[in-house]
Amino acid sequence: MTFKDYVSYMKQQHDEDPLYIFDDKFGESAPGLLKDYTVPQIFQEDFFDVLDKNRPSFRWLVIGPARSGASWHVDPGLTSAWNTLLCGRKRWALYPPGTVPLGVTVHVDDDDGDISVDSPSSLQWWLDFYPLLADENKPIECTQLPGETIFVPSGWWHCVLNLETTIAVTQNFVNSRNFEFVCLDMAPGYCHRGVCRAGLLALDEDSLEIVEKNMPCEKENFRCIDLTMKETKARILRPQQNENGKENANGSYNVWEHDFSYDINYLAMFRNRELDHFTSPWCPDNSLRQRGLREWLSRLWVGNPGKREMIWKGACLALNADKWLDCLGKICFFHSLPFPSENAKLPVGMGSNPVYVMDEYVVKIFAEGGPQSSIFDLGTELEFYSTLSEVNSPLKNHIPNVLASGILHLENGSYNIDSWDGKKVPDVIRKCNLIPEKGTGDVFPFGVQSKIMFTYRKDLSPENGPDDSDESTIVLLPYLITKRCKGKIFTELRDVLPWEDVLNLASFLGEQLRSLHMLPYPSFSNSALSDFEQNRGFSSANGMDMEFVSNESDIPVEWKIFVRTLMEKKKNVSGRLSKRSGSIPKTLIEKAEAYLPDDFLKLLSIYEENGMKKVGKPWSWIHRDIMDDNIYMECKSCSHGIPAPTSNGGVAKSWRPTYILDFSNLAVGDSINDLIPMHLDVFRGNSDLLKQFLKSYKLSLMRKTPQQGSDDDKYGRLSYHAMCFCILHDENVLGGLFKTWKELRGAESWEEVELQVWGELNNYEGFP
Repeated sequence: MTFKDYVSYMKQQHDEDPLYIFDDKFGESAPGLLKDYTVPQIFQEDFFDVLDKNRPSFRWLVIGPARSGASWHVDPGLTSAWNTLLCGRKRWALYPPGTVPLGVTVHVDDDDGDISVDSPSSLQWWLDFYPLLADENKPIECTQLPGETIFVPSGWWHCVLNLETTIAVTQNFVNSRNFEFVCLDMAPGYCHRGVCRAGLLALDEDSLEIVEKNMPCEKENFRCIDLTMKETKARILRPQQNENGKENANGSYNVWEHDFSYDINYLAMFRNRELDHFTSPWCPDNSLRQRGLREWLSRLWVGNPGKREMIWKGACLALNADKWLDCLGKICFFHSLPFPSENAKLPVGMGSNPVYVMDEYVVKIFAEGGPQSSIFDLGTELEFYSTLSEVNSPLKNHIPNVLASGILHLENGSYNIDSWDGKKVPDVIRKCNLIPEKGTGDVFPFGVQSKIMFTYRKDLSPENGPDDSDESTIVLLPYLITKRCKGKIFTELRDVLPWEDVLNLASFLGEQLRSLHMLPYPSFSNSALSDFEQNRGFSSANGMDMEFVSNESDIPVEWKIFVRTLMEKKKNVSGRLSKRSGSIPKTLIEKAEAYLPDDFLKLLSIYEENGMKKVGKPWSWIHRDIMDDNIYMECKSCSHGIPAPTSNGGVAKSWRPTYILDFSNLAVGDSINDLIPMHLDVFRGNSDLLKQFLKSYKLSLMRKTPQQGSDDDKYGRLSYHAMCFCILHDENVLGGLFKTWKELRGAESWEEVELQVWGELNNYEGFP
């Protein structure tokens, strides 16, 4: 619909709930409007400004006819907002935090804290619910006239009804007054998020014990709370019901009168301190993603030294910054390293683990996935570094030097540290009962083979997988210390690099991934597969007989495990995609299962040689996370990575890639998997860069078989292989794909997406 069409609609419509324009991209689509847009002086402090173009949506042009409006809600992330009316009249109603309006239901997901609100339209609420309210329980009300600005503080419920055709602008912001509330809202868990919006209605029976310990009120004060459960993972919060089962117009405010306080110290008591930013589910409606949150806090910390006390408190609420700094201090003391400077006391945004960048070294503490996963991640990374040294691979010149590694653990109430090079099984791991079931006699008992088997058992057969029941009580933190690279990460440079430097980066990645994929890898034993097959739940999946996969005696064990994993991932693929980014077209989600192979063995390009079946795909070490924040670049004419002045007084602008970072996600598998994050994130889908990469890579990605000779055979297309792995990927790579190729959101088939994104692979001449 064009704006002209919408104006015609407004003049002719008689809808009870008319269409309403709420445009957060008006500044991009009509830049001239921003010339007349000025933030009022009183609202100009905005901590999201430091994120520049990466800040979440924050300003909107709002246009609507009479009867349109915004139903009851609390602004996202507990931000504050201002709204200036340009023309027309708006009716506003507001309730303070913790006061759920009559007729409104709040849903809180117990897993990730996701908040959803069921509310009547603003017109319906004023017609049907407002008359039921006693005078003392009515909201704060006002009519906004042209030129007037309404301020909505953090956490306040508000509802807006357009009395006539209106045009307004509104903006959300984070300042000194609401900063800690915004940080608290991004802390993991659900209880505190519910309490911030619904007050004490959000408490369940398990939460009452916390309240009794921390609040000066009597137990009976909470007996009025009405809690019902829609599902096991969604808590429903609504006003109190009377004896006849009808909603009591006054009941929802009883809790407001009993000690609820929208005070940060009070609300922080409802945060589950046992949950951690790096290991807990992330709420999908948070203003920022995990890395974005850490990057935001880090920028504020460095750029606002006068506000560090406030920023530190917010960081402690959001990501337990005090806990991680304490761990870092113990590691530094053990290795006689200097304590981090003031600027380095917060973990950086990159990666999925706490990473601290000091002057001369970097400390990474492994936390993602819990103690067992962390041990396997470090063990595999140490095995990989050992392999690099043994074969004297040129790749080692482009990986930061390892200075030390070990395990920080809590024992008898105090932290202790054991150095660990990945070999043998440390005593602390034996005490924690985290020994791999098989392979403890290997040089690297927690190396890549054990990691693959652990991951497969955990992800594909959790009911018969490793016993993780005690993980939550174990404080076990592996860590790695490396030499700091000089220069900048590609993320900071991508918008200013000349095209020639970007092409050089693509060539560099081709050379380094060639070296990576040529490294020798540990072979898998037959016992590994037999252990895996003990779970008889894998007898069949998607119509493909699991026994058939196992009985393919000529197929290497690692490929059998690989195929079985893909088969399992195909189960309910449409359901998994539906839960991911909303940018994935519904039409394609419905067609995903049919697009994927009915027989995943066909992806292996199997051929016969001397009477034996062989796999025509390369099996190799894979990084799995070649992204823009894992590539370091150095100025070509610089001293210690610092750009040197040019003859005209400027700064040198040419950079060369030097290092690849973060090997904690290492695995072994089909080497084409490394192209997925690289092409979608680093290259942003640019086929010229992919072509440049392949020129330097020069390794086969697949051997074509006679059966794959025809042009219409999808298994002979590398693009088909890459697209299948995108659909089955553990991460939401499709969300990023459709964000880059917006035009593909209207695609009618996966083949259309495949050829647009990965078509260049079909021109690759790297086949033997």
